[in-house]
Amino acid sequence: MARKGIILAGFIILKFLLQYILISPEYDLQRDEYLHLDQANHLAWGYISIPPMTAWISYLIKLLGNGVFWVKFFPALFGALTIVVVWKAIEELNDNLFALILGATGVLFSALLRLNTLYQPNSLDVLCWTTLYFVVIKYINTQKPKWLYVGAIVFVIGFLNKYNIVFLLIGLFPAILMTNQREVLAKKQLYRAMLLGLLLILPNLLWQYLNGFPVIHHLNELAETQLVNVDTWGFLKSQLLFYVGSLFVIMAALYALLFHKPFSEYKAFFWAIIFTLAVFVYFKAKDYYAIGLYPIYIAFGSAFLANLLKNGWKRYLQPVAIAIPVLFFIPMYNFAFPNKSPEYIVKHEKRYKELGMLRWEDGKDHALPQDYADMLGWKELAYKVDTVYSKLPESDKTLVLCDNYGQAGAINYYTNNKIKAVSFNADYINWFNLDQQYDHLIRVKTYTGKDSELEETSPYFQTSFVSDSITNPFAREYRTAIFTFIGAKVDINKRIREEIDETKKHR
Repeated sequence: MARKGIILAGFIILKFLLQYILISPEYDLQRDEYLHLDQANHLAWGYISIPPMTAWISYLIKLLGNGVFWVKFFPALFGALTIVVVWKAIEELNDNLFALILGATGVLFSALLRLNTLYQPNSLDVLCWTTLYFVVIKYINTQKPKWLYVGAIVFVIGFLNKYNIVFLLIGLFPAILMTNQREVLAKKQLYRAMLLGLLLILPNLLWQYLNGFPVIHHLNELAETQLVNVDTWGFLKSQLLFYVGSLFVIMAALYALLFHKPFSEYKAFFWAIIFTLAVFVYFKAKDYYAIGLYPIYIAFGSAFLANLLKNGWKRYLQPVAIAIPVLFFIPMYNFAFPNKSPEYIVKHEKRYKELGMLRWEDGKDHALPQDYADMLGWKELAYKVDTVYSKLPESDKTLVLCDNYGQAGAINYYTNNKIKAVSFNADYINWFNLDQQYDHLIRVKTYTGKDSELEETSPYFQTSFVSDSITNPFAREYRTAIFTFIGAKVDINKRIREEIDETKKHR
């Protein structure tokens, strides 16, 4: 037991070390991270962009000082806990040291290393998917009703983190109907657990109702601007790459779930992966939505292979099996993580392009991967806005209005909320402080190739000029301009209220 505990601790330590060294210090935080961190200043039971769990974690990060270390700590923690859950699942299936090491290695050296570099709901989402599947295994093995309640709690955490976990139930339900496990549907404890879950997510559902179900608007916007560019074959190809080093383990799991007699009680998991992937394909989901589907299958495959390779000459294949995920990781280290400079990526464009990493959500190829371009220029923007803001007369009467949530979030993060930048984009539309009368305006405007901001806005102010712009050519915000307007001739607050009402009307 002590030996296994030491090995597991070693995997956890290695996981944290890798997450911190896989990001080059020349990159800032990513666009979405700034929004999530700013949600700590506006705690609620729901948001336009995501459920409330991330905001609660952001509040904890704020209490810890809001430093980058803590921003990166939590996704790394959720990734480490995913390894722990897979470890525990393997113990439940086949308490064999080789199986445990194979499973932990497969989860460690996978797409989770990339996913866990960013402070987004995705890392906790994967952990919740894996844990809920583990709870199903525990219930099958023990038939104890307590695991139904534990499953309800895990689902609630997952739901309040990212609605994506609903797809797990959509795929699991018909799979259970096709097996003997459908007997659980006759258990009254199941419905009590479901009622408990419903009561716990009810505050968020009420928030959605009272705010006109913004999640529907968000999904429609995604469908129109991003999901329309999702290619079915591209989605399926990505599924093979997420855990490419453990693909043989996952395939072994699918075989074992159909033909390995000791796994006959778990046959629902074979159908669950098929139904879940089918639902994702039908809804044209982004490829990474399905990342949480696979860790539990690495557990099944590892347990089966440990039984298959335990005797005779086959034992010598054990170290080979463990080495495969590591060997796949070595070349990936050089191009799959933001540990290389933008200049290096541009110089080696061909390799990145062949892997599809330069393709953005708009369906076009760009100089850098989208996540990397979204991690540049933010400090520069915040510093320049702060400089302009501090030079204005009565700066406290200055409204900083941005085009998007990344700009507003970055300014607020790096200026330690000295500036309360806002936007009509995402959650910021609900965060305007209109109790304050504004006389000046700093306008942060994304470059679109056609600059008409001065022409359109200057008539409403006594003085107008371009103050600065983002000069980092690799940043997605390259050429984003900072306009300054001093001495309002009109009621800025009234104009903002009208714009807010008009924006909400179209949602």
